[in-house]
Amino acid sequence: MPSPFVPRSFLAFVVLLALLAVAVQFGAITVVFDKLGLSPLSAFALLGVSLVGSAVNLPVAYLRAETPVLPTPSAEPLWPRLLRHPARQFRGRTLLAVNVGGCVIPALFSIYLWRHSGLASLELFVGVGTVAFLSYIASRPIPGIGIGMPILLAPVAAALVALALNPAQSAPLAYISGTLGVLIGADLLHLPEIRRLGAPRAAIGGAGTFDGIFMTGILAVLLA
Repeated sequence: MPSPFVPRSFLAFVVLLALLAVAVQFGAITVVFDKLGLSPLSAFALLGVSLVGSAVNLPVAYLRAETPVLPTPSAEPLWPRLLRHPARQFRGRTLLAVNVGGCVIPALFSIYLWRHSGLASLELFVGVGTVAFLSYIASRPIPGIGIGMPILLAPVAAALVALALNPAQSAPLAYISGTLGVLIGADLLHLPEIRRLGAPRAAIGGAGTFDGIFMTGILAVLLA
């Protein structure tokens, strides 16, 4: 079985992991996770697990899908994922999976923030619901690739909603609203359209931590 790691990509992964250690100590990421109440060591652990988890997809089910339509070059992502699985031939069905780094970990961390921040359920409902609605109407399926949306929309919306609802706890509310809002609005609500994407595999939260959910959470907290 061929290795899922391309040597050059794996080297970039190691370099990025080392840079993250420096960023946690001295960079903007320290500010973000300090707002969320995490120590530098805890923040680095969370980032490391999220990065590794972005390469792990947990299979859920197979769906019958339509024949893929090849995307134009302009539809290809500008920043491909560092860790990618080997390309699979499309055989008329799509493997639906859940990405660990882009879905499971952000969702669990959001639950942690909710339980330790004292945020009201109504604030969470309004924050997550607003970002989910905007993410749903702004995202679109890209045949052969997945769901695409403007990267700045969700963090800006999450920060503004958090500041309006609860300025004192805007950081955790912005993170929860941004991450869960994108997962619900851009991924879960578009599940019925997966059959038309013509992709051999589709992962909830599978855009990758560092080009999707990760940036949404970080930018939302920075702006809040």
